Amino acid sequence: MSEWLTREEALARLNVRPQTLYAYVSRGRIGMRPDGADPRRSQYRADDIAALATRRARGRSPQAIAESAIAWGEPAITTAISTVLHGRLVYRGKDAVALAATATLEETASLLWTSDTPASFASLTLSTVRESGTPTAFARLSALAAAGWPTLGRRPAMLQQDGASATSVLATSLGSSPGAEPVHERLARGWSVDAAGADLIRKALVLLADHELNASTFAARVAASTGAPIAACLLAGLATLSGPRHGGAGAAAIALVEDAERLGPDEAIARWLAHDRPLPGFGHQLYPEGDPRAETLLPDVEIDDGLLRLRDAVLAATGLRPNVDFALAALTRSLHLPADAPFRLFALGRSVGWTAHAIEQVTSNRPIRPRARYDGPLGPE
Repeated sequence: MSEWLTREEALARLNVRPQTLYAYVSRGRIGMRPDGADPRRSQYRADDIAALATRRARGRSPQAIAESAIAWGEPAITTAISTVLHGRLVYRGKDAVALAATATLEETASLLWTSDTPASFASLTLSTVRESGTPTAFARLSALAAAGWPTLGRRPAMLQQDGASATSVLATSLGSSPGAEPVHERLARGWSVDAAGADLIRKALVLLADHELNASTFAARVAASTGAPIAACLLAGLATLSGPRHGGAGAAAIALVEDAERLGPDEAIARWLAHDRPLPGFGHQLYPEGDPRAETLLPDVEIDDGLLRLRDAVLAATGLRPNVDFALAALTRSLHLPADAPFRLFALGRSVGWTAHAIEQVTSNRPIRPRARYDGPLGPE
């Protein structure tokens, strides 16, 4: 019978950080199961950890290290902006959950940008765009990027202004009303949401503002390393976010609950898993014991019966708990928001983080240029 270890025991035997342990689990290199005595915690298969510790002791080639680092490996870029530590999301030393209790997205931007002046995403003139949504956001951000100044050789304060302008354009494109109020209030007004709903939107935007070196943030940093305008960096992030494995997960979670309502939760779960599709809205490599962003949002959201039945069925079948994409799906259904509201909220909140990373990358003055390992034909000799 296999021996199972606690997280602390596993970390001690491997001598790694929690993020690295979770990465090994996500790649299938270490088996994990819920702790029978405390389902909020996880256990890790001792045999897998012993084998991995042996391989680590023998050392790896630079090529093997590079290949593993590019997919949920050790961060290769130093940042002071955010991290995930022991299941907590941290923004410049501050707990993001605690920050989300009262902070606005503007205040969060000031923190992440280390700005001396309060950030503002005001839009004081009526927009000439009559429609809002993802296509409009791409179009308007593209136009701003095409006219933008390169980032190299400019002071951080100027880059922060560019980031505020780009975020303001995104906010208007994604549905916020014109005005000087905090952006969550303007977005709520644009979506005809009451004050309680506006506060939920505020909290979601703060919790989505940054999440270490995810795919869209990495894309924004690559663009910044070339000296591209801040708006172009945000456009790179937005393009990457649009993928179904990133910002599209919220819409997929809504599709899953609709399948569950039509087929029944167990049948819907079985069909998704049978097609080798991960269940959107559940589980997260960095939060094996539960996503704190979801745990913060969900208590204040009126979760409908369809989502509750799906949540319980997924937990019973897989042991996975809701993540932030489930929370965004619940928020969208509860407040009767546009169908693509999860993506809009994600894009608007994360634009603050993309700006912070772009500025940090520019000021580091280090290009991002990894090498490729070619395995194609060499041609005639």
